[in-house]
Formats: sequence, C-alpha cells, structure tokens
Amino acid sequence: MKIAAIQMVSGPQLQANLDRARHWIEQAAAQGARLVSLPEYFCLMGHHDGDKLAFAERAGDLEAPIQGMLSRAARETGVWVLGGTLPMALEGGSAPAERVRNTTCVFAPDGSLAARYDKLHLFRYDNGREHYDEGRVLEAGDAPTTFTARMGAGDPDLRIGLSVCYDLRFPELYRAMNFEAGQPPLDLISVPAAFTYTTGQAHWELLLRARAVENQAFVMAAAQGGQHDNGRRTWGHSMVIDPWGEVLACVAEGEGLALADIDPARLKQVRTQLPALNHRRL
Repeated sequence: MKIAAIQMVSGPQLQANLDRARHWIEQAAAQGARLVSLPEYFCLMGHHDGDKLAFAERAGDLEAPIQGMLSRAARETGVWVLGGTLPMALEGGSAPAERVRNTTCVFAPDGSLAARYDKLHLFRYDNGREHYDEGRVLEAGDAPTTFTARMGAGDPDLRIGLSVCYDLRFPELYRAMNFEAGQPPLDLISVPAAFTYTTGQAHWELLLRARAVENQAFVMAAAQGGQHDNGRRTWGHSMVIDPWGEVLACVAEGEGLALADIDPARLKQVRTQLPALNHRRL
C-alpha cells in the first residue's frame, strides 16, 4: 500500500498554496498513493504570525477555500487526504479572529470529514536575544486524536494517530494514542510539520525514528522544506519511516513527494521478533 508525504515551500498567497497542494495530491494519487499528507501550514506561510488569523475557517465549512479544496481533492482523486494544518476559528470566537487553533482535517475518499485534530503542544522559546510564542495567536487543543482509515480494495484498515510538529517532542502523546483503551496499536503516526532549519537539522530525523521504533509503527512526516518568502528557512526532509526505524523515503529540500510502500506484514514481523509493546510495565 503506497502512502505519500508531500513537501512544500508555502508562501503568503493562499490560492497559490492551495493550487500547489492540489497539484501534489494529484501527483501522489497518479503514482498509486492511497493516503497522502500535506505539511503544517501548507495553506499559508505569512510574513507575520498573525497573518493566519484573516484566513480562519469555521469547522465543517466545505464552502470555505481550504476545507473545500481538501474535500474536493480527496473525492476527485479517491485518496485519503491528511490536510496538514489550517487556521480553524474558535467556537463562538470573534470575527475577525483573535486566536485560532492549528488544525489537521482528515478527508476520506468520498470527500467527507473523517477526523479532526487540534495541535496540543504550542512552541515557545526565549534565549535572551530572541523570543517566540505560538500561544499569542493559537489556542492549544485539548485531546489526542486517532482514527481508522478504511482502505478497501483488499488492503487492511489503518489505525492512525495524529500529531503536529512540536508534538513530536512529547513521547507521552504517542504512548497515549498507541495504548488507547479498547483499541489495537497504531499502524501509522502522522506528523505534518514546519520545523526550523536549526532544530530540524539537530532533531527532526532523530525524533521521528525514535517515535517509530518505540511505538513500533510507521511514521509519515510531511514537512515544509526550503526558503520561504517571509525569510524563514524550514528544514524539510519529509519522510516515511518503518517500525524498525528505517527511512523508506525522504525529500531533502524543495517541493516533492516522499512516496513509499508500507506493508502491514512488516508491523507484525517487528512486533513478533521484539514484542516490546507487550513488555510495557508503566
């Protein structure tokens, strides 16, 4: 079963970003992908952090530009679309928005909304010279999200755990999803991101492979990767990783597809030869 992590270098023009996203979804589908993921902020990398507020959409509004494109792309290509992230208006929030949630919307091949996840962990730093706080314009989510993608066509279903960028540094999130009461272990972890060049170079692959190994699951990480119009440089290196930590596909920089075959038999093999999930004590 093929999946694809889409790498983009998004800019400040919404429609141009949506057009590029649609292009890469179509390319992935044409190459046999059954499930694709866009990166964090695929729809907008503005000049200022607050630029996203003007593009906030109401939950479930398929007439809105971003959600509408994702739904149509899923339906017209017949693939599962994990929609990176988009600015989602708060329930009962003011207009124009003062804060939004950083939201992943998942659309099934019929164009229906299958899952929603709001980024839980918000990035903040202050090194004495520079400081940044996502919480100025974002409200944190309040719960982990998993869902089951019904693949059909003779392929097994996939139980998928959703996360976004900075979430990657919090392994307890993935453990909670992997050991959700009454549910089987995760088959796939999704991590759309816009890692900075500096932190990405140091920690991106290290953390992704660790999450794959410790949870014995495939990892699909769609990233922003390149020099953006706002002057920011993101690390890229979109990847698909197997449950043994092997990198199956990678796009280093610039737009492209990290396209890979994932084999459910590989999950069984890894979990049988090293049944660490069954040995957990805490």
